[in-house]
Amino acid sequence: MGTLSTDDRVLDRDVLYLSLGLREAGKGASCNRSPPRVLALVSSLLERLVKKNEMLLESNEIKDVITVFHGLRAPPVSIQQYIERIFKYSCCSPSCFVVAQIYLDRFVKQTNVHLTSLNVHRLLITSIMLAAKFVDDAFFNNAYYAKVGGISTGELNKLEMKFLFSVDFRLQVNTTTFERYCCNLDRLEATDVLQIERSIQACRIKETWSNNEDSTTTCAPAIAR
Repeated sequence: MGTLSTDDRVLDRDVLYLSLGLREAGKGASCNRSPPRVLALVSSLLERLVKKNEMLLESNEIKDVITVFHGLRAPPVSIQQYIERIFKYSCCSPSCFVVAQIYLDRFVKQTNVHLTSLNVHRLLITSIMLAAKFVDDAFFNNAYYAKVGGISTGELNKLEMKFLFSVDFRLQVNTTTFERYCCNLDRLEATDVLQIERSIQACRIKETWSNNEDSTTTCAPAIAR
């Protein structure tokens, strides 16, 4: 007694996905979409992790692991603005951002890298691009994603290979894992995580991006290795 039927579980899952905005637009939908709720939740979670890690690094409680994903300085764009930009110009499905979060967790566990303002943007553009390639039927090439992300094509190619080898090419995400991550994101508002993004906002960017702005908006140079 007390267990949900299969139909009930499917209904609950559908309601969850709808509330996150995962059902609003299918693959290949128009790029002219409003950002779904899941983008703000993923952004808030990452902002919290970055803030926590940088506090621990500053107090020398943890040590930073320098990788090819590290830049010389933090990009002048917040995590939420960066994620919304990728969503707007890549036309990828909202589910890609949940899958990208799963990939980031796998990367962190495999490498012991700490997410900071110096590496989170490059890790995001790489993980979201890989998620789009794995999840969506249609996706843009690396050169396009590099322009959206503000880095060179050569650098994104290098980041993609480093990421893939770091996670042992494990890009498959089963339904159970995907649903668990969605549930965790859905609970964020209940714990007031969304307040964090207002307290640690980075400098703003323009809401509209011309082709010229795209070409000049870049991440800081990566640390040479």
